[in-house]
Amino acid sequence: MASLLRLPSLLAPAAARPAALLRHRGRCLHTSPARLCPAATAAGASSAAPVKMETRGGDREGQVTPRSTDFNAWYTDVIDAAELADYGPVRGTMVIRPYGYAIWEAIQDYLNVKFKETGHSNMYFPQFIPYSFIEKEASHVQGFSPELAVVTIGGGKELEEKLVVRPTSETIVNHMFTKWIQSYRDLPLMINQWANVTRWEMRTKPFIRTLEFLWQEGHTAHATLEEAEKEAMQMIDVYTKFAYEQAAIPVIPGRKSRVETFAGADRTYTIEAMMGDKKALQAGTSHNLGQNFSRAFETQFMDENGQLEHVWQTSWAISTRFVGGIIMTHGDDAGLMLPPRIAPIQVVIVPIWKKGDEKGVVMEAVASVQNTLKEAGIRVKMDDSELRTPGWKFNFYEMKGVPIRIELGPRDVKNRSVVLCRRDVPGKQGKEFGISMEPSILVDHIKGRLEEIQASLLQKAITFRDSNIVDVNSYGELKEVISEGKWARGPWSASDADELKVKEETSATIRCFPFDQPEGAKKCFMTGNPADEVAIFAKSY
Repeated sequence: MASLLRLPSLLAPAAARPAALLRHRGRCLHTSPARLCPAATAAGASSAAPVKMETRGGDREGQVTPRSTDFNAWYTDVIDAAELADYGPVRGTMVIRPYGYAIWEAIQDYLNVKFKETGHSNMYFPQFIPYSFIEKEASHVQGFSPELAVVTIGGGKELEEKLVVRPTSETIVNHMFTKWIQSYRDLPLMINQWANVTRWEMRTKPFIRTLEFLWQEGHTAHATLEEAEKEAMQMIDVYTKFAYEQAAIPVIPGRKSRVETFAGADRTYTIEAMMGDKKALQAGTSHNLGQNFSRAFETQFMDENGQLEHVWQTSWAISTRFVGGIIMTHGDDAGLMLPPRIAPIQVVIVPIWKKGDEKGVVMEAVASVQNTLKEAGIRVKMDDSELRTPGWKFNFYEMKGVPIRIELGPRDVKNRSVVLCRRDVPGKQGKEFGISMEPSILVDHIKGRLEEIQASLLQKAITFRDSNIVDVNSYGELKEVISEGKWARGPWSASDADELKVKEETSATIRCFPFDQPEGAKKCFMTGNPADEVAIFAKSY
């Protein structure tokens, strides 16, 4: 019998499924060939009929809300139209669809290799945690209490002790570490788990903030503070390299302020990304937990001198919110724009013919090109469906962010060539004609273009980020910059109370003290006192 979540103060009646999911402002948005809105198929549609998909290549006007008009509406429209996710039946939850999950798998595939290369092993902990565990670390329970989902009934009976549905795993990990660690010979202990997490958020946004989400969380135990600090820094570096090299997102790595530090940690390191609306996204974190949890759980080891010592610990995580970050960093009015290294489909082939006798020769050439690319390790899809026109397919795969489209018709077969279209360069400028079908030439050309697209997306994001970070020297300047929606960077040595004042008056928080710091003497723009570091302030998700 399923356990009952008893959350009377949090569980409001589920809101009706948002109308924008299938229809936005009277327009049909669902693009799947298998599921058509009635308005799109009914004969004699009224004036509220949707914009048709059979538009010229690259023209998606009316398919999604323009980014510049309403960024939030654009974001949810793209998630639906690109078939990334759907709303779950419980308010605040989402169903990750196969294409969205494939992006998450690409993230997993890269990070799993890096975790193992750095000495970590995968394992799994239960999602139900005794409530008493959460209470053991004071700042931890204070930080997470408003977000907890608590189970009070199981098997039809009141439980002797309440159970928390995993919000994070530091407590249960420490309970087990206490059993497994006895001697310095047991250290370091370095594990990772891929799991789901539940946090009862009041304001949700698909991928960015949901009641349940997927993540990886690493947990390590060490004999010294120095080893723990090295580990925490190593893992934020892994995240930084992933963001730059795979997701083409130019994050800024740095240290969180005391106010923004993870509940139960001594230090929190972060990677902060600028989204297309210039809000900040905390894209990954790494925490030096010190001995806070080991003292709460008495996680000790016998050192080489026979003395009992508490272990030093870290935890670090990245989640499916990174998928949302990819959407909001690279997407445009036509939909998703995926970096090739994490794109589930790197190349889509669209065959084109008009006459029945042309189909055979075109499909034979398409199959040959598809096999050539597959053998070269390129993720390729061929869409030979006859239910949709080539123009509809052009728009559909642009919406899904496929980096390269190959068009192949009878004339191309005759010339032993293909037409290649880049997703990141709209219109005719992104089209290349007469690319040879000869396997070595075609493979080299496409691999080169994929690398160009990867580099182009990163450079575009860097340019956008840097043009929207403004250096400030006074609180007045910070207020002005934040009111313009940009990031403010300036010297900071003020108090926690001053930081909270900034948040209250501007809705901006310290995103981080960047690792990359300018040299020279600095004065805090808030107090005028000497400052050792500059901080970055921004509004955030």
